[in-house]
Amino acid sequence: MRASGLKEFFRQLPSKLDAEAAEDLDAVYQFDLSGAQGGQYVVTIREGACQVKEGRHDDPHVVLSMAGEDCVKVLNGELSGPAAAMSGRIRISGDMALAMQLRALFPGIGEQM
Repeated sequence: MRASGLKEFFRQLPSKLDAEAAEDLDAVYQFDLSGAQGGQYVVTIREGACQVKEGRHDDPHVVLSMAGEDCVKVLNGELSGPAAAMSGRIRISGDMALAMQLRALFPGIGEQM
């Protein structure tokens, strides 16, 4: 799936979850995106299911902050997520192990994620 609009991407995200990989996971991811394609999204993974809503969560396990444009590039495999994090384009706070699990939870989305 090639991401163009982030709102549409996050709307479709629950259908892309690998339920088996998420079976025992209970995690809340906060995406804080700035710029023209910015917005705030909460991705909750619980009991093998994914729920997405716009807005902020009071106590997420992981917060990923970046420009919306960089998020699209990571999702489309045009920008390496780890390289962007090391260069400061993506800021991650919270449970780093959960942040690293994102790619396994959503296989095929952003091969470089």
